Amino acid sequence: MRMGLGRAFMDGMCLRNGMGIQSIAVLGAGQMGNGIAQVAACAGYDVTMIDINQDYLDNGMVAVKNSLSRVVKKERMTQDEADFAIAKISTSTDKNAASSADLVIEAIPEIPELKFSTFSELDEICKPDAILASNTSSISINAIAKATNRPERVIGMHFMNPVPVMKLVEIINGSATSPEVTKLVLDTCEKMGKIPLSCNDSPGFVSNRILCPMINEAILTLEEGVAEPEAIDGIMKLGMNHPIGPLALADLIGLDTILHIMNVLYQGFDKDPKYKPAQLLEEMVVDGKLGRKTGSGFYHYN
Repeated sequence: MRMGLGRAFMDGMCLRNGMGIQSIAVLGAGQMGNGIAQVAACAGYDVTMIDINQDYLDNGMVAVKNSLSRVVKKERMTQDEADFAIAKISTSTDKNAASSADLVIEAIPEIPELKFSTFSELDEICKPDAILASNTSSISINAIAKATNRPERVIGMHFMNPVPVMKLVEIINGSATSPEVTKLVLDTCEKMGKIPLSCNDSPGFVSNRILCPMINEAILTLEEGVAEPEAIDGIMKLGMNHPIGPLALADLIGLDTILHIMNVLYQGFDKDPKYKPAQLLEEMVVDGKLGRKTGSGFYHYN
């Protein structure tokens, strides 16, 4: 018992004495999780990627290797640097592998109860001074923090997709998140080559509170017969200088994800009608037309 307490004390002193984050555990080996693991490893962190199934982990590592191979081919890093980054990532199917991490970043499905139970487990598993971060795109950080006994060390780290390419990380402070934790996370993001921008916990945070209602309005425009998808997207691209139209972006994100976030906003803002999901969006999700991942959404994909 003494040795365990001593280790926890020393680990805590490392964070408090300015040594910063040294090791990172990433929960989830999917598109977001393996992307986060990749950028963390490239920044020199010791990374443990954790998932419930070894096949998911193997697929995640393949994705990392393929991504880094493309970077090497573009001569943005050497093969030795890519090999070094890959060697920094270990994998496990056991959440206990996160026990010694300084920072744990959760990137599991956007299911509130799953998030809450996972953070409750992590609170028991991780050392007392570990920072517990969520990559959630919409679920309240305060609600997640309530599942732990360390709300001051819980924070949102909302990476953008695809993680290796997109510069932004939206940092979401809960009402109890300590300034020390926020600074450590900001510093870690910058070391990963990201630009972290902070906000306070609120439904949809900043990114999705603005983005998803815009997409929903584009869907309403289609639903009401104002214009066809190509015209809606073309007007926003050519007239507003958007790199991708809102309907094509919805297909890329996934219509089920858009609907989930709109429902979070609708419920979170006391059913304000401006956040009510478009009927067409709800119907397409029921019909399984979720966008690129199903081959059909507002556009068809091979």
